[in-house]
Amino acid sequence: MSKPTVAVLRPDDDRIVNAVEYLQSLDVSPIPDPMLTIDPTGLVPQHADYCVFTSKTGVDLAARAGWEQRKTTICAVGDQTATALHNRGYSVDVVPSTFTSAGLVDELSAEVEGQTVEIARSAHGSDVLVEGVEAAGAVVSETHLYHLERPETAGQSVSLAVDGELDGILFTSPKTVEHFFQITTERDAVIALQRGLEETIVGAIGAPTERAVDKRAIPVDAVPDTVGFRRLAEVAVRRIREVKQ
Repeated sequence: MSKPTVAVLRPDDDRIVNAVEYLQSLDVSPIPDPMLTIDPTGLVPQHADYCVFTSKTGVDLAARAGWEQRKTTICAVGDQTATALHNRGYSVDVVPSTFTSAGLVDELSAEVEGQTVEIARSAHGSDVLVEGVEAAGAVVSETHLYHLERPETAGQSVSLAVDGELDGILFTSPKTVEHFFQITTERDAVIALQRGLEETIVGAIGAPTERAVDKRAIPVDAVPDTVGFRRLAEVAVRRIREVKQ
């Protein structure tokens, strides 16, 4: 049996490199097609009673800018964000059991009334976090640390998907989904894509990414039980091999 061909759409930094290496370790032929590039704004998180980080990228940019924790209670959405904070020398006080903005709102709602809360993230976050924390009585500020742009080189995975040449495709954020389908629409290939993906295992990290794919009338076949690329890769590759048997 030939190696499965799996497209991976991670950002064009060490994450795509690590993803390719991990897929190769699973005896898969990876197709790296970065759908995101990071465009830092140069802004620094404001100091507040609480500071919320939602991604490793945000943590790295804040640390490079010299942000200091002082007496701030740090909240991390997800284990990967928490690990990035620890690696940068920050202490992490709150990690919600559900790795989503709604999960963090649930975690904080009983303790932030009258407190200041800074949300340090990309310019593309949902309103769920801001509105939820404000509804709990906090004074909220938000700093956009970076924009997520579409690389000019993106699109190989769209061509392969349309031609039915992918065994799997891995979406890792709603923004990767958006950019993938932007390219599909620009090529007037939406109907062809739906046909081409009929026998492709589609994987998505987390409920927001799954919903973004579902909205495009593409069924999602593999969703990991934790928010992490390795687990997504494992679940998707297992499904591919089950289908190929």
